[in-house]
Amino acid sequence: MKKYFLSILLTVILYNFTLAQSSSVLWYTQPAIEWEEGLPVGNGRLGAMIMGVPGQEHLQLNEDSLWPGGYEEWGLADGNRADLDQIRAYLLAGENKKADSLLVLKFSRKGVTRSHQTMGDLWFDFDLKEPKKYKRSLDLETATVLTQFTSEGFEVSQEVIASAPDDALILRFKTNNPKGFNGKITMSRPLDNGFATAKTIALNDKQLEMSGMVTQRGGQIDSKPTEILTGVKFRTLVFAQNQSGDISTSDSSLVVSGATEFILKLVSETSFYHEDFEEEADRQLEKIQLKSWGEILHAHQKDYASWFDRMNLQLGTDEPDNIATDQRIERVKSGELDLHLEKLLFDYGRYLLISSSRPGSNPANLQGLWNRHIAAPWNADYHVNINLQMNYWPADVTNLSEMNEPLFDFIDGLIENGKNAARQNFDMAGSMVPHTTDLWQVSFLRAATAYWGGWIGAGGWISRHYWDHYLFTQDKKFLEDKAYPALENISAFYSDWLVEYPSDGTLVSSPSTSPENQFFNPEGETVATTMGAAMDQQIIADVFNNFLKASEILGKESPLRAKVTKQLENLRPGVQIAEDGRILEWDQPYEEVEKGHRHMSHLYAFHPGDAITFSETPDEFAAVRKTLEFRLANGGAGTGWSRAWLINFSARLLDGEMAHEHIQKLLSQSLYPNLFDGHPPFQIDGNFGYTAGISEMLIQSHETGLIRLLPALPKAWANGSVHGLKARGNYTVDMTWQDGELKTCRIHAGENGRIKVLYDGSEMDLDLEKGQSFEVEL
Repeated sequence: MKKYFLSILLTVILYNFTLAQSSSVLWYTQPAIEWEEGLPVGNGRLGAMIMGVPGQEHLQLNEDSLWPGGYEEWGLADGNRADLDQIRAYLLAGENKKADSLLVLKFSRKGVTRSHQTMGDLWFDFDLKEPKKYKRSLDLETATVLTQFTSEGFEVSQEVIASAPDDALILRFKTNNPKGFNGKITMSRPLDNGFATAKTIALNDKQLEMSGMVTQRGGQIDSKPTEILTGVKFRTLVFAQNQSGDISTSDSSLVVSGATEFILKLVSETSFYHEDFEEEADRQLEKIQLKSWGEILHAHQKDYASWFDRMNLQLGTDEPDNIATDQRIERVKSGELDLHLEKLLFDYGRYLLISSSRPGSNPANLQGLWNRHIAAPWNADYHVNINLQMNYWPADVTNLSEMNEPLFDFIDGLIENGKNAARQNFDMAGSMVPHTTDLWQVSFLRAATAYWGGWIGAGGWISRHYWDHYLFTQDKKFLEDKAYPALENISAFYSDWLVEYPSDGTLVSSPSTSPENQFFNPEGETVATTMGAAMDQQIIADVFNNFLKASEILGKESPLRAKVTKQLENLRPGVQIAEDGRILEWDQPYEEVEKGHRHMSHLYAFHPGDAITFSETPDEFAAVRKTLEFRLANGGAGTGWSRAWLINFSARLLDGEMAHEHIQKLLSQSLYPNLFDGHPPFQIDGNFGYTAGISEMLIQSHETGLIRLLPALPKAWANGSVHGLKARGNYTVDMTWQDGELKTCRIHAGENGRIKVLYDGSEMDLDLEKGQSFEVEL
């Protein structure tokens, strides 16, 4: 391939590029027993977990705005500039322990329990006997969950969708048993520390209502018990539409008698989205009340396909899917290779993003949308020290750019609130974004320890996502309206935040931590804060550079631009190579408390940043590998999301075999039966990080003006194809490969531009106008 790639003549054409597509279905031969075996559906805002239990079906319901509390309920921490100056004085004096304590005391709201919560449950109690020939499945190409079995020799089926066009959960039940379905349907919500938070009643013969308000009686703030007795109000309606038999109500239940086919339509509205949410629920149900299953299904599948079908990945040959998904996981655990499972998990990440983040919804949280708890692990909130960012790593590259909209809308609000924290707590300009927040976009630090929550780098990291989105889309309106204001506000804060490093006068972040790790200071104490930890320095350099680039593109001159330009020249390097060849995690070669820590924060400049690259910084590039080898040798990547990050790191190292090794470990060590990622417990970031990592193995465009094709193709992926991947510069890339060699490639330009394309050591310069395509067949 090397010898031919450079000699291929550029042909500018427009054509339809089609690929064979194998099925992408999760399927099982038994119902779910544990929640992590259920199958998720979602329309961005509204979702459910379907257990598929014959006769005793259970849908756990979710809505993305169900949080206790409100925007104005809790204020900032009480720290001020004098407290910050004292912390910095402690660090200059080498008293890290005191700095840690004062940082938490003054600037953190410490332990917080205020959680995203389940909407409740839909329960079925039907008289179905002797279930046989059982199968339940989630079709990722149609976003449909299907449960099928026989009862007393008759066929029974149940289909569930979460429709975005009709903003509802829809269920259809069918049987050819002449006796039909017989039983009842109820709806309820778990108690909050023994107190009811919802009430279910029958409104008429065909309709149930569950209404209530989210509370958190077991809440806490400042590590102190705090009952939260107000929150988002909601109204959920279930309407039954039967084709035969009879449906009536009894108390708070729907009673089904002899129906061979019936449909349930569930809508839910909240006070977060609508002031008149109760009337809105009625209006929403009225819109769909008379619609047929076929009409609703067609609209749902057309809408979903408009997102999912933008790209397609195939690994290996197209073979029948005759092995259940949970059995596939077990086979990988025993050492077998399963390319179909690798492809399935990739598709699943895109499915989950489409299902938990749509324009107009809230962003995907730590569990995306699917949370069964009143008090979820880590509140199912928004962790901005990698987890929220990782949720959106696959959005642009897998052709789902619009799914970023909830993230940017949410962070815009958080940045606005962060201006208060910057001004009141630190006497600084711009905005201070905390490492963790929730629906109410609070901007205070939280955590009872400095190493876990005393970090100020979140704003810089999340603003990298704004910049990357611009690079992928080349959308100057987005750059002007969204990205530039974010970069400007975050840069303004860091510009005021920097202080001089005592030994050389360079500028550093202080206090500074490396999430969520600690080190031993010269006194042998376990501490977290220092001056100029690697990640902070790397992030500040990154956001300054991106702010300056955005300013230049938009032609914006400002005093901040001049100030940042000067500060950047004197910023202490965030990438320093120690004597053993590793990149320092802090400002000095301190010994880590956890040598195999799950966070690899000091490699931000390598990924997701772009300051360390194979083409421009070979020494630092080599140091990345040594750093990762040390982490792994000491037990690193024990969590699912951390393993997913390692797939991305390995791909950027251009090491397909290393990346594939981590794929196998993630499949065998970090998956629940329904393919949810396990921290453990369930965290959805590992699913999204995996999908992003697979993309990174197939295409890379983070180096300026450069696209790498198949940069980390492992031997196991000898044959395959991909259609619809995106590269920065607004290029769409289709490829096929055989025996490990590129066979066909099409690069389509969404904007005018020049790009260098690299494959297997050779390169080609392309100059394409918007709408033009480069095609090569070897």
